[in-house]
This record gives sequence, C-alpha cells and structure tokens, in this order.
Amino acid sequence: MSEPSLADKQRFLGLAIAEAVRGAQAGQGGPFGAVVVKNGDVIARAANAVVASNDPTAHAEVQAIRAACAALGTFHLDGCDVYASCEPCPMCLGAILWARPRAVYFAATRGDAAAAGFDDAAFYEVLGSGAGDSPIVRKRVHCEGADAPFVAYAGLPGKVHY
Repeated sequence: MSEPSLADKQRFLGLAIAEAVRGAQAGQGGPFGAVVVKNGDVIARAANAVVASNDPTAHAEVQAIRAACAALGTFHLDGCDVYASCEPCPMCLGAILWARPRAVYFAATRGDAAAAGFDDAAFYEVLGSGAGDSPIVRKRVHCEGADAPFVAYAGLPGKVHY
C-alpha cells in the first residue's frame, strides 16, 4: 500500500479539522478532531469529548481509535492511517503507537495548541526526563505478589499476544 497523496492527506486532515470545529462548537471538549482511514475509506471520526463525558482520556485520537477498532473488529489498526487536527499529545501518541497504524498525520503543532491554552509541555518533560520532574508522586512500592498477574497470564492457553 502506497503513501497517500498530498491531496488525500489534506482532504482527510480537513475532515479531522471539521470534527474538531464541530466538537468544540458543541461544547464536547477541546478543539481537536481525528479520523482513521483504511484503503482510502474513513473508518472512524471523532472529536475531543473530555468535557461531555467527564473522561480525561476522551481525546479525539483515542475516541477515533476506539471506534475504528470496534468497526474493524481488531485491536490493531494495520494498514490504517490516523489523521489528527493537531499533533497528538503524549497520551494520544501512546494510544496511536499501541494501535499500530501505518502512519499518523497532523495539521497544527503542539506549539499551536499551547498558544490556544492547551500546553502539554509539562507532560512531554515528565516523559522525557523521568519521575524526578513529575508533578505527581510516581514511586514503585515493592509488594509481595506483584508478579502474580504476569504468572497467571503466562499460564493461559491460547492467549493473544499484543
């Protein structure tokens, strides 16, 4: 499968931007939208719904990934592309990496988001610099049985690796 043309990328980013505008105007949450595309077909589209759902993980990219995976009946987005109205935040980038699409394309940058009041710089710093700079306590506590879930999982017949 070849990389989408510039015109296709711009068309799908236009859909993501339209989702962002729609969601923001509806009061769903921040001004972010995302679209998942496979073989030139839109599989899912979503806007940020953090405010509407009282769910801090309801970012547009996560919402679109969830919808696309449900539509495709899989937890990997093989052969798909994610189009986001803005550069994905660290959480969304993590979700995108786990979903394993072919590519992610975005229109606005994290700097554009920061200028609009959505500054994720502290999150990028925490992820890049380690626990010492975290705004919340992050500390491992040694606990007996911490490996029990992994031991149980290892013994399951027919488990699905991901």
